[in-house]
Amino acid sequence: MKVLLFPALLTVAILTAPPKGTHWTGSTTSGPQENKIDFVVSADGKHLSGLTFDGFWKCAGTQAKRTLGPQEIFEIHDGRVSGVVQDAPSGSAWHFDLQGDFSGGKTVRKQTFRMNLSSSPCETYSVQWVAAPAR
Repeated sequence: MKVLLFPALLTVAILTAPPKGTHWTGSTTSGPQENKIDFVVSADGKHLSGLTFDGFWKCAGTQAKRTLGPQEIFEIHDGRVSGVVQDAPSGSAWHFDLQGDFSGGKTVRKQTFRMNLSSSPCETYSVQWVAAPAR
C-alpha cells in the first residue's frame, strides 16, 4: 500500500505546487567595471524579488566591490517596477531605488538602479541596467 501511496502523493504535490518565477540576469553601467544584477519575476508578473547587485560602488573616494540586495519584494504594475526599499539587515539603513519596464516582454532596456548606505558616503549613484530572462 505504501508503495502505491507515495507516487500518488508526489503527483498531487507536483500538480498543486505554485508556478515558479523567471530568473533574470543583466548588467549595470558604473564606470569601466562590469557589474551584474539579477532577480526573479513571479510567474504572474506582479512581483520582483531576490534582487542582487554584484559590482562596484564608490565608498569614501575609492571603488569597492559588493554583492548584496534587499530582502523586500518590489511590486510590478502594468509591466513596470518603480520603487524604493529601505532594508536594515544589520542595523544599517540600506536604500535601494529601482526603476524598470517589463512591457517589452523579453528584455528590460536601460532602466535605473541606485543603492546606498545612508549612514555612510558609500553608494552606486544612479546607474543604468539592462536584463533578460536567464537561459
